[in-house]
Amino acid sequence: MKVLFVCLGNICRSPMAEAMFYQLLKDNALTEEVEVASKATSSEEEGNRPHPGTQKILATYHLDDRDHRSTPIRRQDFFDYDLIIGMDDMNMRHLRAIAPKETKDKIFAINDLTPGHQGEPIPDPWYTQRFDDTYNSLRRALPHWLDYVKEHK
Repeated sequence: MKVLFVCLGNICRSPMAEAMFYQLLKDNALTEEVEVASKATSSEEEGNRPHPGTQKILATYHLDDRDHRSTPIRRQDFFDYDLIIGMDDMNMRHLRAIAPKETKDKIFAINDLTPGHQGEPIPDPWYTQRFDDTYNSLRRALPHWLDYVKEHK
C-alpha cells in the first residue's frame, strides 16, 4: 500500500505527517509493506527542505525526514498512491479539482477517521507558527490511519 500526505507547500504539515507516519510504520514492522510520502498542491516551495519549525519538531521527537524535499503532486500520483490525505479544506478542494475522475475515491481529509474531530482541518503552521499544535493534531489523527492501513493493506 502507498500513502501520500498532501498540504499546500509540502514543507510543514505533510512532511511532518510523513515522518510521523513512517515512524509508526517502523514501530509496527510495516515499512516493507507500506510506503509513505508527501507532496504539495503548489509548486512554490519545490525542492525546498522542511520549514525550520517542522525540522525542530522532527528533531525534538527524533523523527527522520529522510532528506525530504518539497515536491508538487502530479497527475500520475493519483494512480500510484492508494490513499491521498489532505490537511485542510483548501488542499481537499485542490486535490478533488485535479484528480482524475476514477481516482477521487482515494482522497481523504486528515481527520476523516479521528473520532470527534471529523471535518477539522490542521491549520497551516507556516502562518500560525504553532508547529507543536500541528504535531499534536497529527499525533491524534495518524494512529487511525495506521489502523486503516493495517486493515486494508
